[in-house]
Parts: sequence; C-alpha cells; structure tokens
Amino acid sequence: MIRFDAVTKQFPDGTVAVDELTLTAPTGKITVLVGPSGCGKTTSLRMVNRMIEPTHGTITLDGQDTGRMNEAELRRGMGYVIQHAGLFPHRTVLDNIGTVPRLLGWDKNKTRARSAELLERVGLAPELGGRYPAQLSGGQQQRVGVARALAADPPVMLMDEPFSAVDPVVRDQLQDEFLRLQAELGKTIVFVTHDIDEAIKLGDQVAVLRVGGRLAQVAEPAYLLAHPADDFVADFVGRDRGYRALGFQDAPRLPLHSEPTVLLGERPDPTDAGWLLVVDDDRHPLGWVEPARIGDREVGESDLHRGGTVAREHGSLRGALDAALSSPSRRGVIVEDSGALCGTVLAAEVLTAIEHTERPERDEADPVHGGAAAVEGEDSP
Repeated sequence: MIRFDAVTKQFPDGTVAVDELTLTAPTGKITVLVGPSGCGKTTSLRMVNRMIEPTHGTITLDGQDTGRMNEAELRRGMGYVIQHAGLFPHRTVLDNIGTVPRLLGWDKNKTRARSAELLERVGLAPELGGRYPAQLSGGQQQRVGVARALAADPPVMLMDEPFSAVDPVVRDQLQDEFLRLQAELGKTIVFVTHDIDEAIKLGDQVAVLRVGGRLAQVAEPAYLLAHPADDFVADFVGRDRGYRALGFQDAPRLPLHSEPTVLLGERPDPTDAGWLLVVDDDRHPLGWVEPARIGDREVGESDLHRGGTVAREHGSLRGALDAALSSPSRRGVIVEDSGALCGTVLAAEVLTAIEHTERPERDEADPVHGGAAAVEGEDSP
C-alpha cells in the first residue's frame, strides 16, 4: 500500500505543484491519477520513488516512510514505465528487459531466462529479443518498457502516461494487454494519464486532481461517473458520463430476436429488403450486406459493411446499446462468449433495460467512493 499524507511539493520559484495531497493506493490495485496539465500528476508519481522530494508531508510504502529509505534500493523495488518506453538504444531488447536484474546481481543465465519469459508474457515474439529499440514499432517498444519494469518482479509499478505516444488502435491493444497482465500479477500500480477514458478503463480507483495539485475526488470509476463531486469533476469527466457509466453495468437478460443470416460465399435472395447479417461456418458475425445491391452473385469480403460493433451476451449495457446504435440495420448483434451469434436486440429494448437498472449508491462517509473526506468543496446538484 502507498499512502500520501498531506504531501506538498513547492518548487524554489514558489510554484506549488502538489498541495496537501492525502491519498491511498491500495495493495494489488490500479490507482490512476488524472487531471489537466499542471495538476501535479507526474510530480506526485515521482515523489513515490523520490525522483522528486516532497516539501512537506510523508509518503509511506507498506507503513515505511520512503523518505527514510535508501533511494537506490527504493527505486530497484519499483517498476517504472514512461512515455516512449525510455529504452537504451544501444542494447538489445533482451538486454533492456534485464537491466534491473543485472543491477540486483542476478547471474547472466537467470537474467536471460527471465527476460525471454517476460518478452513472451507481454505478447512479443521471441525473435524480437535480439533486435534494438529502433527496429521496433512504438507499440512494441512500450511492451518492452512494461516487460523491463516487471523484470525483477517488483510489488509496485509507477507508470507515467506509458501509452500516450502511440496511435489509438495500438493504445487500446496495450491497455487490454496491461489489464490482462494485472489480472495475473496483481501489482500495486500508480498510473498517470491525462485521458479520462483511459483512467476509467484501467483504474480500480481514479483520483482527479485540480490545477495546483489539489485532490478533487477519488472514487471507483462507476461511482465517479455517476456522482462527480462538483462542477470541475463533472466537466473533466465529460458530459457523456451517463452513457460511459453504462459500461460498468451488466446487461440483464435482453429480449433477443432470431436474425436471418447468410454465409460468406453464398448467394442471398436479392428480393430481401434491408440488411442481412453475414456469418461464417461457426456462426461468427462478419458484417452486414444489402442483398438488393449484390444482385445474383455470392457475398464477398468487399460487400461487407463492418461499421457495427458486436456485444457479448453477458456484457455491459453500454456494449449492447452501442451495438444497436452502430449497426446499419439498427439491430444490435449479440454473441456468446465463443463469438457465435445469439441474436439481435433493438436500442429501444436496451433503453427499457436501462430504465430498470440502479446507479451506484452514494456513500458520503466513504472517501474511496468520493465521500466528504475525499473531495474539496460541496457536491454539485
């Protein structure tokens, strides 16, 4: 557990970057620090491993005051991931991953084996181990950065906007990989981002900071979306927070409809009006077609309209609603966990289910859920 107790950082020019921050990052959980530029996110993170020293207050790690610990030992016990990965350009991928184990005195064979194991764990092919960072894509470099942070199996990881330098598609993949790793490893993680969507997706709890380094609210993502503490938090989280909050609400049993389908490579009936769902031999949805546009020929890959999303049968209300709204037919495609088609649902039916779903309850006394001890000022209406 990492705890900030009334931590302040004031620089020599008088600038206050962090102001009386009191916050707990629970063991085995992801705590995300989020806020606008100049709110002290990175300064707060760097005070944990003493790359920046607090002016006032204390930071404790499992009850130990980090200010009384040896700096080198403290840092070697923490994984650290930054933007652009920060890899050594003159070292191979495997040598980069093995940086901290070598500093800790591991023998060469053990270090090599651990590096190869982590290369695979972060989803990279073994043959990439002998390459240099410049020979990797941005997403691959970030994976190597995560692997390097994990090499000595530290209980704590500090991550400073690690995925912000890659394109949106790769970023989404890295986030998913990161969550998969965390589910396996259960590290105590402090993660900095300026992206509220990333914070909501990754955080077990999200701490929103104001400019000047004051804590505005800390809460679980679903609670933060449902009950922002004030206008600042509401504006920062976004006006579409009600829609995004549906991502944390499990969809009830929806009234699924049987959907006519056609196999890829088959001829649809050209007299069929509207849209027809195309599936493969395992009934996995591939996209939609308009039979009238195809005429008397087989459905090909180029005929598919792939704009609609697909929702899981036991997924979220947001997933089901998005599937219905994004589908060209306005019929949301719902699949089993295996990916096979279950049926379709209409947006109106999902909205009816939403009306009967309760939002997270308020708990003014619980600081972890945004109560009085976790916010500055009064709640907004």
